[in-house]
Amino acid sequence: MKPSPKPSDWPDSSHLSSVLGFASNDAGDAALLPLFDPERVFDVCHVGLVLRAVLGVQGLLALGLALASRDLGTWMQNMASGTVVTMSALLAWLLLVCSARRQLARLRQLWQWVLLMGLGALCALAGWALLNLASDEPGSAFRLISVGLAGAACAGQLLAWLRQRERAQRPADAMAQLVELQARIRPHFLFNTLNSAIALVRLDPHKAEGLLEDLSELFRVALADATAVVSLDDEIELARRYLDIEQIRFDGRLRIHWQLDPAAGGAKVPPLLLQPLVENAVRHGVEPNEAGGDVEISTRRLGSEVEIRVVNTVGLPAKTSGHGLALRNVRQRLRLMHDVAARFELSQEAARFSVRIVLPR
Repeated sequence: MKPSPKPSDWPDSSHLSSVLGFASNDAGDAALLPLFDPERVFDVCHVGLVLRAVLGVQGLLALGLALASRDLGTWMQNMASGTVVTMSALLAWLLLVCSARRQLARLRQLWQWVLLMGLGALCALAGWALLNLASDEPGSAFRLISVGLAGAACAGQLLAWLRQRERAQRPADAMAQLVELQARIRPHFLFNTLNSAIALVRLDPHKAEGLLEDLSELFRVALADATAVVSLDDEIELARRYLDIEQIRFDGRLRIHWQLDPAAGGAKVPPLLLQPLVENAVRHGVEPNEAGGDVEISTRRLGSEVEIRVVNTVGLPAKTSGHGLALRNVRQRLRLMHDVAARFELSQEAARFSVRIVLPR
């Protein structure tokens, strides 16, 4: 009977990744993008956006003057005059908003509306003054008030459109970021598992067949559509397969405890949510210690929520210090999928490290 392989007999998990050019850049991966950037609402310095704003304002002007004009000649004359006012006012408003977008993003929403509508009124009055620059006839108070109110109303409509545009883009941005985060975690996961399989085939060929079946399932899930949503039961099964491989690697040094609530299994989670957590537990709680360690995975239903816990014992520090990429990745994906409805908590005790996730069922 062959002795169980020692951890020192197994190849370094980063070796195969680096050979094939998949070594991760943890420093770069740590810079996760925020889900919502308030400056983006006021980022109006784009040709396409300016063109749409111009066409929208000119279309409203054309329709309004068509109702007030007696004939085509009068309409064309009024359009020429109105275009001087609207174009100068609109371009000035967009330029000022673009240049002050960082300051505007820091204001409360009420003050954003007040300031930008007031700025719209001032720009409209400036455009009206430009139209009447060569005229000696003073404008009436009624006309000036009307121009100012029209400018404020147009500015309010533009701000409402910019906010609606940003809200419409947010789900697409969140999905793109979710796919990116999913892609980041794959190379490390796949090659670490592949290293284990290669070592087992070399050291204990009789166990290789079952391990390769587990490995094929792990690869299938890791390479699946990153936009998919899976059940917690599926994630538990994937974690079981991964831990089966690691138990062969560590033999009796890895002690696994399952406490699973069947009522929690239907909860929807992002793919590869649980596996990075149990991999972290093995790497930091079992691998550095000669006596091994314990990993406990528990789930339970709490009313309309589901709680997931991954707890590992803590002994000696790991040989290589991590950058927290897996934990940040899981936290960010939970936030993208469930927003504030999900909670991700870490706790460190004298001899235990715990990850607790609470999410909607």
